[in-house]
Amino acid sequence: MGELFCEIIVESSPKGNNRLCGDVTEKMRNNIGSVFILADGLGSGLKAHLSAQFYLSHFMELIRSGYSLRKSFSSLIHTIEKAKKSNNPVAFLSAVRILTDGLGVALLYDMPPVILIYGGKATVLNGITHSFYDAIVNEISFSLKKDEGLLILSDGITMSGIGRENPEGWRIEKIARYVNELLDNGVKIEKLPGEILKESKRLWNYEPKDDLTVALIKCRRSKIVNMLTGAPADKSSDDQVVQRFVNKKGLKIICGATTAKITARVLGKELYLDDNDENDITPPGYYLDGIGLVTEGAVTLNQLYNIWGEDLDKLNINNPVTQLYAYLSVADKINLYWGRAKNPAEGDIVFKQKGILDRDKIIPLLIEKFRSEDKIVCVEEY
Repeated sequence: MGELFCEIIVESSPKGNNRLCGDVTEKMRNNIGSVFILADGLGSGLKAHLSAQFYLSHFMELIRSGYSLRKSFSSLIHTIEKAKKSNNPVAFLSAVRILTDGLGVALLYDMPPVILIYGGKATVLNGITHSFYDAIVNEISFSLKKDEGLLILSDGITMSGIGRENPEGWRIEKIARYVNELLDNGVKIEKLPGEILKESKRLWNYEPKDDLTVALIKCRRSKIVNMLTGAPADKSSDDQVVQRFVNKKGLKIICGATTAKITARVLGKELYLDDNDENDITPPGYYLDGIGLVTEGAVTLNQLYNIWGEDLDKLNINNPVTQLYAYLSVADKINLYWGRAKNPAEGDIVFKQKGILDRDKIIPLLIEKFRSEDKIVCVEEY
């Protein structure tokens, strides 16, 4: 089946005329999957926003520190329950983790159930309840495949129309039926959050009495790029590193002439210089059978950094730097194989005079760029 990537689409609107929404969301990705959390601060406006942001940040800090989803959630609920007793600000939470194989779990603290989208249909998922300290938490296990998704809602959505069209609010079963109507009428899954939010506002007579948030987590096939740059520090590991690189699923890219020569030798193939490249600005490219793109090293990586964020339509696609940018910009996941052998050429004074950073400096900067665009970056150093 291959790895799945979770596309996350969020639509929010604050209560009434508030400028800040009391619903706050955040996501985190790593090599094993994605985590998404929706925090609904009690009340509305600045106070609710700050409360939601505080608890959300605390939760994500626990996750980044290596705590499991359940342990992080449990710790946070304990903190919130203590805050309740002290009349301090509180928030309510929905936390979801989905692995790259599609297996997922949702933990809900005083939040509406989630809606699963599969086979072109919407189904409400009601899990099992647990007691976390003095709180009741709903735990839901599920599995997603390509083009399937999960809808997560704040209670501003499920309370829509209360006392008007929906005396008891827009109950989750009614929302699921509405979603099924949309799907039956050909509405794309990616458009569901916007359509649900729009209908919620209508039910509130366009004067919502609570903050509104709809989030969709949709799975699709992950676009993976594997990039090998730099020779291994230990020459005896050349074969191991190259074989690990070429056996990885996804597009293969090599940045560095020396790295390309090592790969060609290990694979028993010929490395060719691209004689058709007449560009005077970027370094030349190479050709190696079985590898999607082969470029020069440090200079190319520096130029990649300099053009990152530019509109591809404005760039000449017929050069290695732009091609490298095109491939990496659409990647969901970048597996970076970083050889740490010192390249004497990178210490040349001419490189410094031209402002060319060596790999030790430019690669961390590029990783920062990649991650800022919500890409999963897995680094292996050799």
